[in-house]
Amino acid sequence: MPTNKIVGENTEQGLHAKFHLQHPTSRFALNVDLTLPDNGVTAIFGQSGSGKTTLLRCIAGLEKAQQGHFVMKGETWQSDSFFLATHKRPLGYVFQEPSLFPHLTAKGNLDYAIKRSGIPLPADLYDQVIDLMGIESILKNNSQQLSGGEKQRVAIARALLIQPKLLLMDEPLASLDNARKQEILPYLEKLKSTLKTPILYVSHSVEEVMRLADHVVLMEDGEVATQGQVEEVFSQLTSPLLFNNGTGVIWQGQIVQQDEKWHLSKVSCAGSDLWIRNNGDSLGQQVRVRILATDVSLTLTCHEDSSILNRLLVSVLDIIPDKDPAMALVRLQTEQNTLIARLTYRSVDHLALVAGKTLWAQIKSVALVR
Repeated sequence: MPTNKIVGENTEQGLHAKFHLQHPTSRFALNVDLTLPDNGVTAIFGQSGSGKTTLLRCIAGLEKAQQGHFVMKGETWQSDSFFLATHKRPLGYVFQEPSLFPHLTAKGNLDYAIKRSGIPLPADLYDQVIDLMGIESILKNNSQQLSGGEKQRVAIARALLIQPKLLLMDEPLASLDNARKQEILPYLEKLKSTLKTPILYVSHSVEEVMRLADHVVLMEDGEVATQGQVEEVFSQLTSPLLFNNGTGVIWQGQIVQQDEKWHLSKVSCAGSDLWIRNNGDSLGQQVRVRILATDVSLTLTCHEDSSILNRLLVSVLDIIPDKDPAMALVRLQTEQNTLIARLTYRSVDHLALVAGKTLWAQIKSVALVR
């Protein structure tokens, strides 16, 4: 694989993507200029028609932007004077539909991909991928005998076995029903924690993004509306898309205590402790929790006689109008995290809320998303 570096540009780290693409048959235009992490999962998130898949196809070389640059860890795949063909790009692509060869077994599909890649396979990689995706028991099955979730796991294994430097996943769960999605999500979480290869994951599902993503790119009308760490992006209230998907925040934490009597676990989130239902997580385990704005109430004093276990001292950052004219979104600061409460304007007035005011937040429910 040739290495083509842009002279004078620091391209050794990260993924650099700059594309302008105008579709000749429609008004849609893609205009992006991004620098992305070269590790973990970056979710490209947005509504249908926002440009998510078009961006992914430009990165893969399946669509050629009129103006485009893409650099992967110092290796240029596209510039003004150079375009690396898709089949020469060291990437794996997982589509919405698995597209397995129906006349081959699951193993046959994997073997064919390995042969086509032309890259010698390390002795232990095959077994590692099979174990990672949990497909040992179905390798001998014909593709047509597999369930939708099994097919997609085979498709992901196929993409991994070509040893890509970048893994692209275009709404890989979109064609599955909810039961099959819940079946495959744990494998994707395992993939994320095991794989060193950077993953670009296209989705319009908040649940998938919150469970899997480290970094988020929010697309609107062919452009990047915002990007950043997943907890940062979902604490912003500037995008209608975030309003429409259950306003709330994501916190990173660690299980630090378990109460066997009441089946609860304590999660420490950067100085703020939360009690959640014990889901069988082990002490010391890193987890991610989601707190919806509708599950946060505010009080001027700390109520020890409340049924609500989670009470945190907070200060008001700002008050933002909700899409419902009777409601407001109050952004709050804990010791090191941001919290959002959805209140009526009557409650805002009753509590005399203004920026800088200190009071107590009561969190009625915390959802463990990883």
